[in-house]
Amino acid sequence: MELLFSYGTLQQKDVQLANFGRELDGSHDLLPGYVVGEIEITDERVLRESGKRMHPILKYTGNPEDAVSGTVFEITARELAQADDYEVDAYQRISALLRSGRTCWIYADANEAPGGRQ
Repeated sequence: MELLFSYGTLQQKDVQLANFGRELDGSHDLLPGYVVGEIEITDERVLRESGKRMHPILKYTGNPEDAVSGTVFEITARELAQADDYEVDAYQRISALLRSGRTCWIYADANEAPGGRQ
């Protein structure tokens, strides 16, 4: 199983059902070293599934006092690939350490996040 930290539209029941065919069960956690920005989505599929033109996006600061609140979901490798397909090119999936000490996947700003695209 994979851990995926969501701070935005992947927390929405309708987005989960459209992408994974099920509602995900998760737990609250914090992601240090990031703040939330915003981007405009133009992908028709993502617009239809999320119902939102503006989406949050993680911006790396490296400051441990900055932290983003979100939900950690346990998903399969197949579901992680489906999440990759949902996220537009402005995001990159990288590994991150949560305040709880768990390591998970996050989707962060592809222009600012440390590390390479997964």
